[in-house]
Amino acid sequence: MTFIRAARAVFLFLAVCAISASRGYSAEEISNDDCLSCHEGANFEKYGSSVHGKNLCTSCHNDVHEAPHAEKPAKVDCAKCHNTESEIYSASDHGRAVKAGVAAASCLDCHGEPHNLLNTRDTGSPVYRMNIPETCSRCHEDANLMSKYDLLEKRPVASYLETVHGKAFREKGLASSAECTDCHGSHDLSSPANPNSKIFWSNVPKTCGKCHENVLMTYSRSVHGKAVAAGKRDAPVCTSCHGEHTIRSHSDPGSSVYSSVIAEKTCGQCHASEKIISKYGLPAGMVESYMKSYHGLAGKLGVTTVANCASCHGIHNILPSSDPASDVNKKNLPKTCGKCHPNAGERLAKGNVHLAPSVRQDQMVFYVTVIYIALIVMTIGGMLLHNLLDFLAAFRAYYRRKQGIDLYDRFTLGERMQHIGLAVSFTLLAYTGFALRASDAWWALPFRLINPGFDWRGIAHRILAVIFVVLAVYHAYYLFFTARGRQQLRAMMVKKRDFTDVFFTVLFYFGLRKGKPKYARYSYIEKSEYWALVWGGVIMTVTGSVLMFQDFFMQFLAMWIFDVARTIHFFEAILAVLAIIVWHLYFNIFHPDHYPLNLAMMTGKVSEEDHRENSDPTTGSPEKEKE
Repeated sequence: MTFIRAARAVFLFLAVCAISASRGYSAEEISNDDCLSCHEGANFEKYGSSVHGKNLCTSCHNDVHEAPHAEKPAKVDCAKCHNTESEIYSASDHGRAVKAGVAAASCLDCHGEPHNLLNTRDTGSPVYRMNIPETCSRCHEDANLMSKYDLLEKRPVASYLETVHGKAFREKGLASSAECTDCHGSHDLSSPANPNSKIFWSNVPKTCGKCHENVLMTYSRSVHGKAVAAGKRDAPVCTSCHGEHTIRSHSDPGSSVYSSVIAEKTCGQCHASEKIISKYGLPAGMVESYMKSYHGLAGKLGVTTVANCASCHGIHNILPSSDPASDVNKKNLPKTCGKCHPNAGERLAKGNVHLAPSVRQDQMVFYVTVIYIALIVMTIGGMLLHNLLDFLAAFRAYYRRKQGIDLYDRFTLGERMQHIGLAVSFTLLAYTGFALRASDAWWALPFRLINPGFDWRGIAHRILAVIFVVLAVYHAYYLFFTARGRQQLRAMMVKKRDFTDVFFTVLFYFGLRKGKPKYARYSYIEKSEYWALVWGGVIMTVTGSVLMFQDFFMQFLAMWIFDVARTIHFFEAILAVLAIIVWHLYFNIFHPDHYPLNLAMMTGKVSEEDHRENSDPTTGSPEKEKE
């Protein structure tokens, strides 16, 4: 029996050997050397050092049972070993596209050549952190390939490389900076419309929070973070303010959170939207009123030192004003305002920031506005009517007039220099002042282009204001402490005769009098302009001083006074500029007697005809010497 059993065993062994010899080798018995005896070349030279280098070839090509094999091996299924990753990938946009027969990224498209797969920590791997943008760009930067799909970003990698993350990644070589898979995922990549996507709107804070953990904690406690957690789709997430493939540093002028644009371009997206305001019961007009304030106007010019939305309300820690922890809670406003205005926070906190002037909210500003609008309409309207009548009368006499050729002294060199200084400082003051109110106008372009971020407009305006005041002080000295100045002051004083001159001049305009009356050395036209300049200069100096040294005055004055001063300063400037254009420029440029320009302030002399018109002997005209 023992012999028979042994014989059977030998027979079976020989039979197995014979069968094996006739069929080749089993998958387990085929060594890599057996495969490489046929498959030589560059594709297999580095296989030994790859991540699969210790595996048999048949670990992946497990349908090969003999060497050599007759048929081409089937496509390798990575899921046999990487089951978890495969399940995640299958649910991703790429995985679903591949299942649908669309040419989307598969395992090898990202991980590299099949026989040279490297560990993700290997710098030569396509999925090594520093190589991922380049790997993704092979498909996503191909415009022709991507044109088939309705993707939100047309050049996602190129735009990413211009962001704060991309620059840190590319220029500084910071492997810790966010790259594609940090935000979009790797095997689980899905579109932002998928609730499971890392970039689905409600998942964005968590995605960004992987790197910005402290910011996420702060944001989660904010009014915006709580709204997102409650499922309110309109609430802003990280990308709502910072952008997606346009994320830049807050110090970059191109950033959506740059201090001078954050109010209009970022916060204004929601807080100026009627739909959102009405839906959530938010106060209306907040962005508009801020943009009209000094802070908003200066911000539009590119000034970065003025307060913006985030300066007062916070950045990631925004809370409703009713919350005791909010920076804009009434109890905290003095501290918030005091960050920029030391020792003035208490008074600032009592004023209106966003509220537009009205009788109920700010009576003084409202009344000053109404008064000045009425004053401007009546004053400038009266000037326009007067000048129209004067122009028609002068035009009728134009061809009958004889030009005088003799010249008479009118102004000294010192008086002409004062006039030049006044004209230059006044013009530049008006230009730099109105540039704040109309910062987006074409004529304010220099202030936006030349060194944006530095308030050189404001500095120039203040320097010009000081020059204007110095000129005014010198003029006062000239009038009271020099013989010539006192003579000019006496000639400029308003007398009863000036009122009768107005009456007789109007009669002449309407053809009820044969000729104009003979004026004093200075007519009512010149006197009215001169004393209006004095009056306006005093008002502009007082209100301008309050605004220039507001931190000092805020320690003593109520907030509404500054609003009134700002309103007066603005409307008085409009009145002064319009008066110069309508009154002064007309009589010295557009009047037929002087067109194209009255040269008296350049030469110091006037014609014989002008001398006769302003030399009534009863007034004691000082012009005696004929040249």
